[in-house]
Amino acid sequence: MGWYFGFKLHLVCNDKGEIVDFMFTPANVDDRFPLKQKKFHDKIFGKIFGDKGYIVKDLFDRLFIDGIHLITKVRKNMKKKAMDFMDKVILRKRAIIETVNDVLKNTCQIEHSRHRSFENFITNMISGLIAYSFLPKKPSIKIPNMLPNKVIA
Repeated sequence: MGWYFGFKLHLVCNDKGEIVDFMFTPANVDDRFPLKQKKFHDKIFGKIFGDKGYIVKDLFDRLFIDGIHLITKVRKNMKKKAMDFMDKVILRKRAIIETVNDVLKNTCQIEHSRHRSFENFITNMISGLIAYSFLPKKPSIKIPNMLPNKVIA
């Protein structure tokens, strides 16, 4: 006896492991749905890195118009495309989001299966996200400076 709330938590985090934005969707919604929503990525610009599941021409074009460059690996049945060296390096570090999810589940305890009400569920999720923001050490990516003899302020 009890309730099951089937929701997905979609996260956008930066290279320092800080959560930039998040969205809850029902579990039966496609993973690409939040990126198709302008309100989810209106604070984001530049490059975002995703897995192969985000490869859709329509999504790439829509994000590009909004000033976002979606970078993913290519599938086996696709032609290889030229990619910037730093994009390749950062794409290999894309697993940072999996580490953030692991910290949220294990340290901040957002994965809970005994919620009896929606209010309890949402309180637990938001509390876990807030607790994560106060962690002193977050998973991060060390991006080497590839510009020799230049100081970046």
